[in-house]
Order: sequence, then structure tokens, then C-alpha cells
Amino acid sequence: MGLEYATETKPHVMAPALWEEAPDSRLEARLPSGPLEQKWDRRKFDNRLIAPANRRRHTVIVVGTGLAGASAAAALGEQGYNVLAFFIHDSPRRAHSIAAQGGINAAKNYRNDGDSVYRLFYDTIKGGDYRAREANVYRLAQLSVNIIDQCVAQGVPFAREYGGMLETRSFGGAQVERTFYARGQTGQQLLLGAYQSMMRQVQLGTVTLHPRREMLDLVVVDGQARGIVVRNLLSGQIERYAGHAVLLCTGGYGTAYYLSTNAINSNVTAAWRAHKRGAFFANPCFTQIHPTCIPVSGEHQSKLTLMSESLRNNGRIWVPKKPGDRRPPDEIPEGERDYYLERKYPSFGNLVPRDVASRNAKEVCDEGRGVGESGLAVYLDFKDDISRLGKDVIRARYGNLFEMYERITGEDPYSTPMRIYPAIHYTMGGLWVDYNLMSTIPGLFVLGEANFSDHGANRLGASALMQGLADGYFIAPYTVADYLASARLPEVSPDAEPFRAAAAVVQARIDQLLGVRGDRTAHEIHRELGRVLWDHVGMSRSDAGLRRALTEISQLRQEFWERVIVPGSPDNQNQTLEYAGRVADYLEFAEVLTLDALHRRESCGGHFREESQTPEGEALRDDDHFTYVAAWEFTGVGAPPVLHREALEFEYAHPTQRSYK
Repeated sequence: MGLEYATETKPHVMAPALWEEAPDSRLEARLPSGPLEQKWDRRKFDNRLIAPANRRRHTVIVVGTGLAGASAAAALGEQGYNVLAFFIHDSPRRAHSIAAQGGINAAKNYRNDGDSVYRLFYDTIKGGDYRAREANVYRLAQLSVNIIDQCVAQGVPFAREYGGMLETRSFGGAQVERTFYARGQTGQQLLLGAYQSMMRQVQLGTVTLHPRREMLDLVVVDGQARGIVVRNLLSGQIERYAGHAVLLCTGGYGTAYYLSTNAINSNVTAAWRAHKRGAFFANPCFTQIHPTCIPVSGEHQSKLTLMSESLRNNGRIWVPKKPGDRRPPDEIPEGERDYYLERKYPSFGNLVPRDVASRNAKEVCDEGRGVGESGLAVYLDFKDDISRLGKDVIRARYGNLFEMYERITGEDPYSTPMRIYPAIHYTMGGLWVDYNLMSTIPGLFVLGEANFSDHGANRLGASALMQGLADGYFIAPYTVADYLASARLPEVSPDAEPFRAAAAVVQARIDQLLGVRGDRTAHEIHRELGRVLWDHVGMSRSDAGLRRALTEISQLRQEFWERVIVPGSPDNQNQTLEYAGRVADYLEFAEVLTLDALHRRESCGGHFREESQTPEGEALRDDDHFTYVAAWEFTGVGAPPVLHREALEFEYAHPTQRSYK
């Protein structure tokens, strides 16, 4: 692929050698008419329904059983549909949603501190740097209050204050306390609530679990998503399943970077295979860097450990004022410390959004003021609040997080500051969906982090759990029913030709992986890919760096198919084979991720182009040219993808230069 700019008058359009522009690139989001606060109610009323006695005739396939998948399976099973749930683990309780720590947002305003549905909507739109749909974000804020009620009814043990009301705390990007939490285990407790609801439906016979299955292809029949092809990870058998709709709930693609806060088994494969069947991939360059992670300690690591953003409620972030100051933190007097977030952003202080906190941490480390052996860390110091509130209060709020930090680093955060540094975390991009959460393939719905819909260019903390549960409990049950009631869905068999053809494609890819018999492991190549992405498509991106990344990714992909070694056989448990297949998909996906970052010549949220910044070094949007969703159509591996655009219109939250000062 060539890497030259087009020689034409439009400065923001790249050369055809890189990608093609769809002749009519307007995507229809199917937004309801009417005022913002009435859109979801209008859509629910307009949706067609299926009578209870008829629901059991419809089979719905759910791929992934984290918060979005488990809640969708539970809700659809409760309604009477025949639900088939697939997941790569031995238990749904091992889904990566369990790792979310800090909390879940909701506009309950229990604190009486000025919160409202509209304020949560506005904070989320602003936090995403005005790159999300207004209607989707407002619906999310509306449903947030229902989520809390649902979870309390399920027995989720949210923290409570003295009077018995649910306790809340602050998170970045907001000046109200709207984050509900269960100590530092919020994701785990919410997942257990969704899991037990789903298992109730398993007992009742409406949900059937298929553990240790990995989706390797989507089956499209007459233009509609009608099933999936999976590999049984224990027996190696290729299996085919048919249904009337498919719900993809498989999380994000942060593991493409190799080192991230995600579980190693988190991957892009299901979404990428659906993309290759016709589902557009939207805004892949919108990746989130989390500012509060334990720093890299060496080449031995395969993932990074997240320290919850909630810690920034009671910890103060600082570095020495002088570059190269390597004294222990307790030997650096107060006057020689730079609490740089409090200095630069007095209104929000340490609770600025994640993208702002991350870039500032990188900036002070680039100045030579980083701490620790590597110099790539800043301090998160709890000394002041331990003195003010007492050690027992801090332990009650964060005890499990402090214990985890000490086990990993050997340092006691009660007596010495934590060392933190940004790392790849959440991905705001994902498969494109309309207002009904349906992709560009009819019948393929995408929920939770796997879609692009609600967070724009930067997710505010404690909003991922909110989106996953809103999609699963409260949106998909309405929109899937509308599709099933209105679409023509003749019966199909897993033995039909489209299923057999898709299974043959899957088998051919497996055979190809096993047939290379090279001398390099998939882990080695994945680590190299991660370094390329982190260096050039990470916290800071430039035209030259992105062009270099495209060349290096292409070379790595070629090297993978010439030199990868995958031992073992395909007809039994083979984790090396599983991993190699995922790395092969990362190497294809990484090119689209990088192209999207190259094409978007502006800075917004987690996407920071060095050529587009304010004099103060803040992200500078280009609303005249980039107020749209970029959705990419697959045309072949290494072939120029086709860019489709969905224009974003702001009637209520008018874009302004984001400021947290």
C-alpha cells in the first residue's frame, strides 16, 4: 500500500492507495424523531412486539457472557426466547467485566449536589469530546437510574452511607458524586448479579450455555446474520449453530497492543470476523489510555494491572519539580513537589478525565521528572487523606486494591505513594451500530464495548458498566424483538450451504496456521506489534509515526505467515493455536486502527495528533472537517478499505473547546 497524500485540493482526504471514499457515505442511524428526552420512549412504542407464546419459536445467539452478554441473555430468556449463549471460558463468571473496580454511574442525585439525567448526558458528551451521538448518550443517562434499581433488586452489595442510602463517590470528568460502587469490586458484583439472573433462565430452560467455545465466523444468509461457526476449545471440533439473530457482546480490542489492562484472553477475533463478513468497523483509533496503572516492570509481562480511577478521589498525583530527582518520596519536601493536575486544572484537580490525566503524566515523564527506576511513573499519594480520614476509612474504601498493589510491587501504599503510569485500557471504537444497536448486517446486534456507540473519543470512568447493562437489560430486549417481528426469517439449518462454507473457511485458516511451521512464536510477534502500536498509535500520534506504523504492521503480518510456529494438532485443546489465530486477526485489524488514526487529522479525546493541539498542549478538535463517525468497510486483507461517514449533529450539547481548568 502506498503512503502518499492525494494530490488534490482537499487537505483532509488521503490518497486512494490508502483507502477509498464511499460515493454515498452517509450512514443512517435510524434515530427517532421528537425531543431528545422523548426519543427512546417513542422508539419503544413504535417498535413491533412479539406475543409471549410466539417468542419461544425464535432462537437468539449471544456471543460473550460479560455484563452485556449475560444481562442480554437473562433478559431475553426471561421474555421467553430460546437463547444460546457462547463464551470462551469455563464459566461466565470469568468474563473480563469482573475486573472493573471503581463503580458505575447513575443520575440518581442521592447527594443532592446538582446531578440530573441531563447533566450526566452533558458530562458524557463533553468527556467524549463531542464525537458521540446525542440520542444514544441521552438514552444511556436515562437508563442509568433503572440499572441501579435492577442491580439492587438482584442483591448487588453496593456501599451504603450511615443512613442506609446507597453511597456514591466522584470519578473523573464530573463535579458531582454519581458513581455507585461495591468497594473496589464493582464489576465483579455486577457480573454476579447478571450471572445469577442468567443462571435462573438456564434452570428454567430458556438459556442454554455453550462454554469453551470461540466464535470464528459469522454466517450470513440472504444478507441476514443467521448463525455462527465456533471452535470447541476442548475437543477442537468445528461446530455450526443457527438462529434468528446474533448478539455480539465480546468486549474491546485493547489487547492488540499486547500490554494492556485487559485479560490476555480478551481479543478482537469475533468482531473482526464479523467485520470481514460486512459489519462496518467504526472509529477504531478511539482507544482509551487509563492513567492509573502499575507501570511496566520488564519484558516478562504479558499484561498490565489496573488501579481503579476511584483512587484519585483520595490520592494526590505529583512528581518532583526538578528533572532527574531520584530521592525517595518521603525525602522530597512539600515545596519541591509538583501536584501538576491540581496546578493546571484547579476546577477538577486530580479528577480530570482519563485522556487529560494520561497525557499530562506522559508530559512530565518526557520532561525527565518521572519517578521509579524507569522514570516512567508518577506518584499517587494517600498521605494527606490517611491523616485527614484515618487509615481505617481508606482501607474500607480501597483495601483490596491496596493489597493487590502491595502483592505486585512489594510496596505498602499506606506508607509510601503508589507509582502509576498510563496504559491501554478501554476501546471506544467498535462495530458500527444504529440506534437499535444493529450493525450494517441485518440481524447482527452489537452490545457493550464491542460497539462504538456511546462514548465518543474518550470514555468517562464508571460508564462502561453502565453501557453494558443498559444495552443488555433495557435496550436489546426491545430492539431485537422489533427486528424479529418485522424481518422475514425463513428457517435455516446448520447443514445449509452458507454454514458449511463458513466452517470450511474456518478450517482452512486453522490448517494454514498449523502449516507454516516457522521459528517464531505468536507471542514474540504480538509483542512486536504491541510495541509498534504503543509507540506510534498510543498516547501521542503523528503523521510520520502513523505512516511508519503502517509499513511495520504490514511487514509483521507478512513475517507472521512466513515464520510463525504453532505446535500441536487442531483436534484437541490447543491454546497455542487459539492464541495464534487471535494474533493473526490483530495483525489485520491493526492496519485499520492505524489508518483511522492517520485519516483523522485532529485531536479529540484519547486520539491525540501532535499536529493538532492548542498552545497549552491540549487536544484541538477540527469540527469543520471531522464531526462524523468514520465507519470502515472491509475489502480484503491489505486492500484499501472503504470509508463511510455518519454525520454527527449537536442540537443540545453544542461543541466547545473542552476545558477542565
